[in-house]
Amino acid sequence: MAILFLILFIAVPIVEIALLIEVGSRIGAFDTILLIVLTAAAGTALLRYQGLSTLARARDLLARGEPPVGPVFDGLFLLAAGVLLLTPGFFTDALGGLLFIPALRRFLGRHILARVLVMPAGGPPANDDPTVIEVDYQDLSEPPETAEKDRPDDQT
Repeated sequence: MAILFLILFIAVPIVEIALLIEVGSRIGAFDTILLIVLTAAAGTALLRYQGLSTLARARDLLARGEPPVGPVFDGLFLLAAGVLLLTPGFFTDALGGLLFIPALRRFLGRHILARVLVMPAGGPPANDDPTVIEVDYQDLSEPPETAEKDRPDDQT
C-alpha cells in the first residue's frame, strides 16, 4: 500500500504538469489559468449543493433511527472531490468530477464497506467456529465481597 502512495505521489504531479503544458500550448497561459479557476469555482458550488443534500439525507436517516452509512460515505467522497477540485490541474479536476457522480460513489462505498466488514478490527478471528464468541465478562448477579472481610484484625 505504501508503494502505491509513493507511485501516486510521483505520478500525479508529472501528469498534471504534462497536461498543463499541453493545454497551455494549445489555448494559452491566461486561458489555462482561467479554466483552472473556473473548474475550482464550479466544483465548490457543486460540492456545496451535493454536500447539503447529503447532510439532509443523513439527518433523515438519524431521525428514523437508522445508521447513516450511505450519507457518511457520500460525505467522505465529496470531501475528497472538493480537495481534488481545489488542487490546481486537469487530472485532479477529472478525478474530483468523477466523485460527484452518485452511482460511482455508491459503488465505491459498497466496495470499501465490503472490504471493511470482511476483515475484523483485530485481524482474523482466533477460532474457526463462528458460533463461539470469546469475551471477557464480570458476573454481576452475586453481591460483591465486603471490604470488612478482607480487613486485618486491629487488635493492639
